[in-house]
Amino acid sequence: MSLAHALLTSLLEQASSGYDLARRFDKSIGHFWQATHQQIYRELGRMEKAGWIRSTPDPDAGRTRKRRYSVLPGGRDELMRWAAESAPLPELRDEFMVRLRADAVIGPLGLLPELGRRRALHADKLRAYRAIEARDFPPDPQASRQRRIHHLILKAGIQYEEGWIAWYDEALGVLEHA
Repeated sequence: MSLAHALLTSLLEQASSGYDLARRFDKSIGHFWQATHQQIYRELGRMEKAGWIRSTPDPDAGRTRKRRYSVLPGGRDELMRWAAESAPLPELRDEFMVRLRADAVIGPLGLLPELGRRRALHADKLRAYRAIEARDFPPDPQASRQRRIHHLILKAGIQYEEGWIAWYDEALGVLEHA
């Protein structure tokens, strides 16, 4: 996936200024696809040159250079083309796993504090996801398809964090008793 596809998706949800898009991105897509505001602005420029989006002066901009971005038919076509492709499974590439393997080979390397720290980070993220779920997704059997899909994506994040927390709990138990 490219940043362009994430931005096209977000702009199809709501045409926005670059600043508003970056803020919305941080609160939604940014949970599973990270980009700095600078990267977002650079990508918006590339997408406009490619004919996928257009920018117009924002009517609320006053004397600023604030622009409002919206998706053109070429951008919608690109997003549909990309969405139809098979997506590869993400590879686990975590240097801590190599450190843990080194611990197994060399002997205790004092990784318990790092295991605890990483577990706490996942627990923090899980709390944040659950707070979003409680705030934004109360039980609603009449929820729209879009809303149910957004909740489904959040549930993937919740289950991801729960899985890592369970793994860290097991890893802590192994290292504490090894």
